[in-house]
Amino acid sequence: MTALQLNADIYRSLGIISEDENVLRKAAKYLVRLAKQMTDDPTCMTKEEYFAMLDRSERQIAEGKGVTFTDVNKMNAWLNSL
Repeated sequence: MTALQLNADIYRSLGIISEDENVLRKAAKYLVRLAKQMTDDPTCMTKEEYFAMLDRSERQIAEGKGVTFTDVNKMNAWLNSL
């Protein structure tokens, strides 16, 4: 089904359920939840959060808590273990 066909099907179904306010309310809740899933990105962070993360990382490196690798295979093994 193409996007145009899906769009037409959704509007046709909305026209049918628009006669029942309770069903329409359920559909609206579901659509809001679907839209929220598409816009929420758990990996996004604010500028302040990003710079705070960098500051923490710099402190950890200064304290000797950083991890360095001279062998690529050891680095790959460490990455794969995460």
